[in-house]
Amino acid sequence: MAERLFRRRKTHAVRCGDVIIGGGSPVSVQTMTKTDTRDVAATLAQVNQCAEAGADIVRVAVPDMDAVEALKKIKAGAKCPIVADIHFDYNLAVASMRAGADKVRVNPGNIGGRENLLKVAREAKERGAAIRVGVNSGSLEKDILEKYGGPEPEALVESARRSLEFLEDHGIGDLVISLKSSSVKATVKAYALMAGETRWPFHIGITEAGPGMGGVIKSAVGISSLLTLGLGDTVRVSLTGSPLEEVKVAREILQAAEAAVFGPEIISCPTCGRTQVNLIPVAEAVAERLKDMRAHLKVAIMGCPVNGPGEAREADVGVACGRDGGILFRHGKVLGRVPEAEIVDALVRLAREAAK
Repeated sequence: MAERLFRRRKTHAVRCGDVIIGGGSPVSVQTMTKTDTRDVAATLAQVNQCAEAGADIVRVAVPDMDAVEALKKIKAGAKCPIVADIHFDYNLAVASMRAGADKVRVNPGNIGGRENLLKVAREAKERGAAIRVGVNSGSLEKDILEKYGGPEPEALVESARRSLEFLEDHGIGDLVISLKSSSVKATVKAYALMAGETRWPFHIGITEAGPGMGGVIKSAVGISSLLTLGLGDTVRVSLTGSPLEEVKVAREILQAAEAAVFGPEIISCPTCGRTQVNLIPVAEAVAERLKDMRAHLKVAIMGCPVNGPGEAREADVGVACGRDGGILFRHGKVLGRVPEAEIVDALVRLAREAAK
């Protein structure tokens, strides 16, 4: 079992604009705008803010034809690929692709049946757009819910399998699959069950994870569990809050799981009664001043002699603190001692030098 952990599942490559999902490509980060899509200026501004913050793909809700018209202008000014999020009316999906959407998300539980799904798929095939078959525990087909007595993981898998087999039988490809629940256990089990059923890439996340710290933790537990199993080709963190926060959290999860690198890794001790410097503001200041760095660098900020020297020595740059100051390390070599007031400047300078 252990040898299979973190071994990425092999998947087909699916193109979404200039981003490749699956096929061994890096795990991409997605988010969704929280604006009214019909407000072109506000939505386009949020799309591009998210792209600048590190989103590879941004999804927008398309509830009506007015939103489709707005999508044309949004797509024209967007700095990343755009996904149209469709429910209930397959015509909106077809129109969105004609308006330039790089991908559409459709829910087999509410799109109005197989024939409507096929019409969307044929339009996507003609235009070179991707489709996400987005199964959600809150909107499964009625007969599947009755069969399983509720939105069980097996029910999510059957819904996805049913749509996949139908589309593949009609020669449709470029598919991305999601099987989302607000339950971490149900979501992880559903993806694990589905992994052996298909080679199409997975869009992963915990749906409706909630606000604040609770939503962040729930997302981190679910997404990191899937990444540990080698599952996940694109990720969206679903928080009740800013899409910029979703992007930030997704990137932090991917980096913590060693599935991607977006900047330096800060290693710092939690502090305890042995700490002899005011380490918390030091660690916060170093992290803030290095947040623009994109190099993969380990920076250790340690507060006492228990683990401090070892962690600092193993990092690219680090400090092991003692009374009123600390010993600086770079690639395992001792550089000398600095007083507490100079630790931040010295460590930031060393990090930037090491990143060159």
